Amino acid sequence: MSISLGSDNHSGVHPKILNSILETNQGHAPAYGTDELTAQTEKLVKEVFGKNAEPYFVFNGTAANVLCLQSMMESHEAVITASTAHLQMDECGAPEKIIGCKRLLVPSADGKITTDGIKKHLVRLGDQHCSQPKVVSITQPTEYGTCYSLEELREIRRFTRENNLLLHIDGARLIQAAHFLKTDLKSITEGIGADAVSFGGTKNGLLCGEIALIYHEPAKKKFKYIRKQNMQLPSKMRFIAGQFQELLKGPGLWREIAGHTQALAQRLAEGLKNFPEVTVTQPVQANSVFVTIPKAWFKPLREEFFFYVWDETRFEMRWMISFDVTTKDIDRFLAVMRQLKETT
Repeated sequence: MSISLGSDNHSGVHPKILNSILETNQGHAPAYGTDELTAQTEKLVKEVFGKNAEPYFVFNGTAANVLCLQSMMESHEAVITASTAHLQMDECGAPEKIIGCKRLLVPSADGKITTDGIKKHLVRLGDQHCSQPKVVSITQPTEYGTCYSLEELREIRRFTRENNLLLHIDGARLIQAAHFLKTDLKSITEGIGADAVSFGGTKNGLLCGEIALIYHEPAKKKFKYIRKQNMQLPSKMRFIAGQFQELLKGPGLWREIAGHTQALAQRLAEGLKNFPEVTVTQPVQANSVFVTIPKAWFKPLREEFFFYVWDETRFEMRWMISFDVTTKDIDRFLAVMRQLKETT
């Protein structure tokens, strides 16, 4: 079977993660996170993300995002986010359904938002006819694979504090941002003053599971109840916790995965320089490459390697690199493109 460049959700489970699941599958243990392995992993998470991080394991990314927000806001309040954010485009109205809140969108060509964009929504404060801004949600890296710098993160946090807003980070691919910025996971979460973070597992080699990291003290008191209420409390939690222990322990499997996938994304982007017909539309700062290609290339190329049209209006593609993609795969992909260039 050919590799897929459609999503890093399309890959299998990293062998080290899969082995950790087998190791966890020994004997019996108490349920609902009261087991020793989950306790060990929670301690490790605090070491990696900061002592104020309270980790809650959930099944999927939409739940992590929505529950982070729900723990910090009420239904009459609003979350400010990029127009391209996963919260807006790919969660089927889950924030509205579960929280009842409104989303206030900031237009963004590269997935990043600025304080100027946030500021435009800080009107009619205290007006009972208007949803009240409460949380700013940013994606790191963004849906376009671009990364906020540490300076940009600090500036957004400074602005949110000055305006009594809370900060949520959708970190489905947070490992990619930490590697690109040459920093650690704590520095881009607790280090910049985040109130809540959704930390991804399934896009980073796990079979299932995400972590909701809660730093905001009032939200910590609420989260464990709404997790259960929203059907996201895993009974055999150790199987999710054990995967994250493998991802985060020691020198960091997460950094190995991010380094490998980013190196291949850069190799692909470098190879595309030989094709004047192809335009790389976004800076390559994570494990994704966004491009426009000749329409005649689309069908034959996708027959060899599956991928999505990201933006139909621009005919823009997204090529995602998973942990199990190899240098040989990237070179073969470029070879197919060379054949298309010669024959179409």
